[in-house]
Amino acid sequence: MKSKENIVFLGMMGSGKTSIGTIVSRRLNLNFFDIDQTIENDQEMKVAKIFEIKGENFFREIEKKITLDILRNKKGVIALGGGAFMNKIIKKEVLENHLSFWLSWDDNTLINRIKNSKKRPLAINSSKNKLIEIIKKRSIIYAKALYKINCENLTKQEIAKKIIKIYETN
Repeated sequence: MKSKENIVFLGMMGSGKTSIGTIVSRRLNLNFFDIDQTIENDQEMKVAKIFEIKGENFFREIEKKITLDILRNKKGVIALGGGAFMNKIIKKEVLENHLSFWLSWDDNTLINRIKNSKKRPLAINSSKNKLIEIIKKRSIIYAKALYKINCENLTKQEIAKKIIKIYETN
């Protein structure tokens, strides 16, 4: 790795953190870690089920523990959960020690991607206005990432290419 430890993707649910992260990790021959997938494997249930059965607070605690463990002990490309960067400790770790990319999209694009999702707990039963509120609130925090990638009108390959170019110049 270069001067920063890991490449970390953050952004709203539906922003492409997993798919873009997979492409970037393959092209750079780095390990890929999807935090939500790691949590699901650890808990042996889907994120939506964890929210339903154990609640959001339980999920956020396990998310913090797993995220910090991976950030501090693994090397590669990491896709954070949509809400992980809202945690002050995770945010501090990412900003101080890792190369962070916010995958930014137009509100309507995100809403169209997530509105009917059954696997995104915060999107289930949320109105368009509620989703816009979540996007606005999180965007203020996501904006602290080292790099903002405006993904609108770009293919996954074009987004990955931009990120790799930035990574290689760091």
